[in-house]
Amino acid sequence: MRSSLLMIIVSTFVLSACNQASNSDQNNINKDVITDSEIPTFSVRANNAHLSEAQAMQRSKRVSDVDYKLTFELTGEESFSATSVINFQLNDASSPLTVDLNEASINKLTVNGKDVTADYNNWFITLAPADLNTGKNSVAVSFTRKHSTNGEGLHRFVDPVDGKVYLYSHFEPAAAQQMFALFDQPDLKANYQMTVTSPANWHVLSAMKETRSEIKGDKKVWYFDRTLKLSPYNFSLHAGPYHKWEDNTGKYPLRLFVRQSVEQQVVPQDWFNYTHKGLAFFEDYYGVDYPFRKYDQVLVPDFIYGAMENAAAITFGEGGFLTNGEMSQSQKQRLASVIMHEMAHQWFGNLVTMKWWNGLWLNESFAAFMATLATAEATEFDNAWRSFYAYGKQSAYRQDQQITTHPIEVPIPSSANAFDNIDAITYSKGASTLNQLRHLLGETTFRRGIHNYLAKNAYQNAELDDFIESLADASGKNLDNWKQEWLYKAGVNTIQSNFACENGKITEFNLLQTADENFPTLREQHVQVALFSIDKKGLNLTENVAVTYRGNTTSVAPLIGSKCPDLVYPNYQDWGFVKVNLDAKSFETAKSNLSKVDDPLLRSMLWQALWDSVRDGQLPLNDFIDTAIANAPLETDYTILGQALSQIAQSASYIKNIYTMEHSYVQETLQKLEKMAWDNTLANINDTNKLRRWFGYYQSFATSDKGMNTLVALLNGDQSIENLTINQDLRWGIIRHLNRYQHPQALALLEKEQQADNSDTGIKSAISAQVIRPDTATKTLWLANIHATENPMPYAKLRAAMGAMYPSEQTALNELTADSRIAMLAEVDKAHDHVFMRTYAGTMIPTSCTTESVARLEKAIADNKDLSTGTKRALLVAHQNNKRCLVIKNKISIK
Repeated sequence: MRSSLLMIIVSTFVLSACNQASNSDQNNINKDVITDSEIPTFSVRANNAHLSEAQAMQRSKRVSDVDYKLTFELTGEESFSATSVINFQLNDASSPLTVDLNEASINKLTVNGKDVTADYNNWFITLAPADLNTGKNSVAVSFTRKHSTNGEGLHRFVDPVDGKVYLYSHFEPAAAQQMFALFDQPDLKANYQMTVTSPANWHVLSAMKETRSEIKGDKKVWYFDRTLKLSPYNFSLHAGPYHKWEDNTGKYPLRLFVRQSVEQQVVPQDWFNYTHKGLAFFEDYYGVDYPFRKYDQVLVPDFIYGAMENAAAITFGEGGFLTNGEMSQSQKQRLASVIMHEMAHQWFGNLVTMKWWNGLWLNESFAAFMATLATAEATEFDNAWRSFYAYGKQSAYRQDQQITTHPIEVPIPSSANAFDNIDAITYSKGASTLNQLRHLLGETTFRRGIHNYLAKNAYQNAELDDFIESLADASGKNLDNWKQEWLYKAGVNTIQSNFACENGKITEFNLLQTADENFPTLREQHVQVALFSIDKKGLNLTENVAVTYRGNTTSVAPLIGSKCPDLVYPNYQDWGFVKVNLDAKSFETAKSNLSKVDDPLLRSMLWQALWDSVRDGQLPLNDFIDTAIANAPLETDYTILGQALSQIAQSASYIKNIYTMEHSYVQETLQKLEKMAWDNTLANINDTNKLRRWFGYYQSFATSDKGMNTLVALLNGDQSIENLTINQDLRWGIIRHLNRYQHPQALALLEKEQQADNSDTGIKSAISAQVIRPDTATKTLWLANIHATENPMPYAKLRAAMGAMYPSEQTALNELTADSRIAMLAEVDKAHDHVFMRTYAGTMIPTSCTTESVARLEKAIADNKDLSTGTKRALLVAHQNNKRCLVIKNKISIK
């Protein structure tokens, strides 16, 4: 599903803090696991939109051999019409049976050939026992429904450029019921056969390629073959006047679709290139042929995630993949990685599918792991594991240190909770855990276990134990303890080297493992411990040993007698998922010799160690900024440069939040950053990737009159930078920045750009630039739009506004409405769905780096006991981050 975290990233939800202590206790988890013997024969389903695990398991014990025949009438208007014919076997007709269908107007319901009055509550139809048969059943539901506009169900989008209408579906976790009537749960896999009537100039695509189509007046009827067995969330329907590219040069036919108005912003050769490479890699790695007949990819607007792995018809959110010019190295790498992520799911997720949503983590973790592996081994981006370390893995470390952390595997009581834990633990910690298991078992054994799992469970549903048993059988190793420690226990461990030297030789060497007191599990892990010495040429590797450590202390006997090191790194080459705390000597070596480290992964790790020490309150933020300014311009590696500049940008956000923009230290630091970014932009005109990366940060660091005027001159064409094109994306970025800091020409430039770019991206960019202005009237107007419950704006526009509302330096404006936003948080949470609240809770909960803000959030936590899981989590994280900011603030040592 949604890849990058991070992309990704990423929006996050988890169990409430009160549940986490119990979740870290395996005994309590086992109490929540539903076994067959515990499922009642029948219980009345709750009168709401969500399906509980108990009800799902109850239904799947009765229902089998599901087959759908679907007919859709698509006009492009706000509503669509459809008929679902559901054929299935029922082994017990003595109690009612429910069929899911969300907010539709039912025109006709036929059960086993008899027309019946629908017992329908707007969420599901209840079929009476008297109308059901033990054995074969057929239910036909004809209905009309409005298209969705929030990115779920069958979403409708009107292109503001040309008025053309585009539709696409998104069903995970349980939104297929927003498009047709069905049993909407992953373990009731089914076959789907579909007929669609659309406007004659549209393309219609799904899991199967159309067998034929025929024109009927101004309409076109599309007929699709019956699919192989799929879980409902893997099925899809996309329709509209999409532009299409085709590539039939490989083993499987490839197609790529995008809106007509943005087709010039896509380079289809890049998509087809990585798709061909990925299919070849995965077929070889898995030892199982691609399970579907064709491979479609569709770029869609208003998408709420990065991408989605619909079987053979993958959707990608346009925002991350359209380009106004040549793709940068990082953009191409992200494209390759996300293609690989969704492709990995075609086997692991679509061919073999989780039984219930507690298995979602394994689905996503495995795809994240395989995407990194495939990108590193099948494309030009052999640095993919370093990118994963610098971004995805760091997100997981941060997530696992939050008060809202949770085990990788958690109970999911209802479909309402399916995405509570969609976060960096689900993706990147899980992927890291699988990677260290690969090192523990060995590559060949790990790969054999994966093949056996896929081959044995093809077109079926499986559970975690099926996966673990496959790896255990392949390795001959009992993995029960590993499973308990890594999958059912929350928190990240820390390791540190502890050694003594005499006469230049190591006399004692131990690895010390520690854990958070709230999550005390100490784990077994296989890592490499590397020793380095420093000389005039740089940092040199002198010793490297593989170690399996466990418990509090592990002696590393092979290092005794080795030369006393200047630096020790106890997770060399990043085999393990563990936070590294450098010993005092190693820390000083890293701080003083960062640019002298030749090994790029080690250098990335040392950058991270310094930044972690800031976040942990050990290294003053101003010391880090000084070190970063001295070393970032010397960084030769593109990936590490992005990592370092990102940490510098976070540092700038901290100081703008801690102090005012007028504070002398803030002014001095921002001028240094502006100069550094400008000088290195000009110094890299012959390396377009580094040029664009440095300019991107100049654009955000420039706050002086000179810097802002330079941006205006570049925007107007009065100034230029060799080999840098100020494309539409950069234009909007500059305009947003000028409005953020109220340049005198900012509003006029915004209005001019709005007239020149009326695209969907342009409209959202203009909203962002308007909302970010430090202007009370503007904030008030947009807060009213965000909080409106009558005739609200489309979610995509509100999301753009929320993301721009309160940048770090606008603390005073943030505080003006902070109390009222906290007071209405419960009301907003109750009035909106999880999609809206994911953005709202992540951006609109007020924080500032003050003790008063911390106290306000503490009171809000105490006063709001009935918030949704995701909003409660966001509140807890905001409070924790606020406290972290105070720690960093109190550590700063400026004169």
